[in-house]
This record gives sequence, C-alpha cells and structure tokens, in this order.
Amino acid sequence: MSVDGVIYFIEKNGVPAEVSVNDKAVLELLQLINERDKEEKSIHLKLIETFVSKKRFKDYLQKNIAAL
Repeated sequence: MSVDGVIYFIEKNGVPAEVSVNDKAVLELLQLINERDKEEKSIHLKLIETFVSKKRFKDYLQKNIAAL
C-alpha cells in the first residue's frame, strides 16, 4: 500500500481493521505525528506525501527515459 493510500485510507474506506509496521522507528514517528495538533499533523503528512510523490515521479521518468 502506498503512503497516499495510508494517509487517505480512513477518508476513503473508514478505519482499517489492522495496520502493521515492521520498522519500529517508523511506527514511533507515525505515533508522534498522530499526537500533534490537527494543523501540524497535516503539515507533516503533506511533507511525507510530497517526498513520496517526488520519488514516484523520479522513478517514472527513469523508467520512461530508459524505454526511449
């Protein structure tokens, strides 16, 4: 599941039955973000989403440039 899928999962599908994170450091960071106020939480999630989008775009370009 993508980060976008995780971020907007509840809005689209309701509360998930179970979420697992194998990396404890990432889980701790997500828990800390979740404890922030609504505005700060939104900023953190938008930053994460921005970096994920950048990575996807970079991968997309590399794949399509290689195909030329």
